[in-house]
Amino acid sequence: MAKHQFQTEANQILNLMIHSLYSNKEIFIRELVSNASDALDKLNMLVLTNDEYKGVNFSPRIDIIADKEAKTLTIKDSGIGMNEEDLMNNLGTIAKSGTKAFLENLSGDQKKDSHLIGQFGVGFYASFMVAHKVEVTTKKAAEEQAYLWTSKGDGEFEIEKTTRDSHGTTIVMYLNDDESEFLDSYRIESIIKKYSNHIPFAIFMDKENYIAAKKDEEGKEIEPSKTEIENVQINRANALWTIPKSEISDEEYKDFYSSIAHSSEEPLAWMHNKAEGAIEYTTLFYIPSKAPMDLYRMDYQTGIKLYINRVFITDDEKELMPTYLRFLRGVIDSKDLPLNVSREILQSNAVMAKIKNASVKKVLSELAKMAKNDAKKYDEFFTQFGNVLKEGLYNDYGNREKILELLQFNTINSDEKVMLEEFIKNVDETTKEIYYITGKTSLTMLKNSPALERFKSRGIDVLVLNEEIDTIIFPMVTEYKEYKLVHVNDAKFQESDDDKKAHEDTSKEFEGVIKELKESLGDSVKSVEVTFDLVDSPVKLKEDKEDPAFMMAQIMKQMGQGGDTPTPSPILQINPKHELIIKLKNSADINLINDAAHLLLDQAKLFDGLQLEDTAGFILRLNRVIAKAI
Repeated sequence: MAKHQFQTEANQILNLMIHSLYSNKEIFIRELVSNASDALDKLNMLVLTNDEYKGVNFSPRIDIIADKEAKTLTIKDSGIGMNEEDLMNNLGTIAKSGTKAFLENLSGDQKKDSHLIGQFGVGFYASFMVAHKVEVTTKKAAEEQAYLWTSKGDGEFEIEKTTRDSHGTTIVMYLNDDESEFLDSYRIESIIKKYSNHIPFAIFMDKENYIAAKKDEEGKEIEPSKTEIENVQINRANALWTIPKSEISDEEYKDFYSSIAHSSEEPLAWMHNKAEGAIEYTTLFYIPSKAPMDLYRMDYQTGIKLYINRVFITDDEKELMPTYLRFLRGVIDSKDLPLNVSREILQSNAVMAKIKNASVKKVLSELAKMAKNDAKKYDEFFTQFGNVLKEGLYNDYGNREKILELLQFNTINSDEKVMLEEFIKNVDETTKEIYYITGKTSLTMLKNSPALERFKSRGIDVLVLNEEIDTIIFPMVTEYKEYKLVHVNDAKFQESDDDKKAHEDTSKEFEGVIKELKESLGDSVKSVEVTFDLVDSPVKLKEDKEDPAFMMAQIMKQMGQGGDTPTPSPILQINPKHELIIKLKNSADINLINDAAHLLLDQAKLFDGLQLEDTAGFILRLNRVIAKAI
């Protein structure tokens, strides 16, 4: 017998389970039954595709055994089983790299936290919510030796050799005194029907069958009533996605979601589609009501399971759906792929490519219907997944227009978000230009950016994009149908010859103060120039997009590597009509001009959502200027 210590993170999970952080304890049955189903799925695939397992008997079933006298609950399967190495990897550690995220995202709110079990591969440890000791007897298919894994949840576990008649796994839980409800057959059956009714393998359990007393014609009892124990199947054991939609209730859809998504929350929506013709396949996709905790992690866990003729193939292939739809949970079942399909084949297979493309179009189409027919539900969807959806503008050019039509935008003329089709109704049909502004700052700050003043003065609406992903993606989105998308800094309005002449004359008038401001600011700005785009603000920043350094910084940023690439100094633009700039032009106080120059630059940076490099210097200059003004 060998004693082992749990991995540190596994021990933290155990402590949480044992101390009953979770109020929804019944989900331990859902998790263990789901694990048993996965073990049967894996063996089924190996028996069909791997010569080493050709001789293995595949008789799939799951048994639940409640022993009220011994106070034990047993869940047993005839699946792939585990050897000693598997036990160490699966039960001694938590292999999922998202475990730290799991721990970090616990809020202490039992209802909110209970749905996290399973999402991070910690399902087995849920057994310690109800048990003070757990024994796992297991034997791997096509191997001779069986093993017994034992733990009391005290930071240690033991593994020793044992015997088992056939391959599979048996989990025996020694229940705590106050958990006797999980020994009641009706309670167990209700949990199975709630979470595991559509697991595609039969689940059996002993149930008491009441037989009424037999009476003669006069009503005299000739045989007393009795109770017999009968081993019966307690789930439907059919793949839900194979059943016609008309025969599936909303509750059944929701129950199936809970088993594949490991979530006690209801899905926001689902879409069930069966394609027949040259390629036959079925898809059932769910949209969660809340974003998965690993949604923005590089090592996110995909939520799509691939089946071929109802035989489970993989749930770890990120190529099944594009990354910008990684929030989906569900199933793809194809009749036209080989059972021994590899990851490489999946990535290059023409059939899989057609299924993927058609599925993406179907999902986008269903989202469009939701946006049109159920605005409240779509608002919930976009709040959770809108930024992920935007990623499709970058990596799915073929569906770019459809994705653009699904986005919700803030604008300077509306307090509510609008869709693009609604926005273009007010776009000038002569220029056909959609103007937008991006910035990593608050929505309020960006809506009040000096760069928008010339649009407000002309009554032109502008899309306001204040998410970080917007600054990366939208510079690459240049058109929508016959419309051009133009950043506000690149917008050009027609000027009369008289206006051009007046602007040239004004610029010459301010050459002196421009020189003084540039001397004060040095290399912190590339140059200082007059602009006639401002109305109320004295200054704003402008990027020189022709600067090679700027172009390189943008390229690196789009590749996700912009953190270490320095951007060139900005151009400071001044408003010749503003009182501050006019007073600076007429001032002979060099110290005042120097302080004002830095304050105006910092002001412009703040409007662009940039951090000030010298906060102390900003405060000192501000105090000096205020002192002079008082």
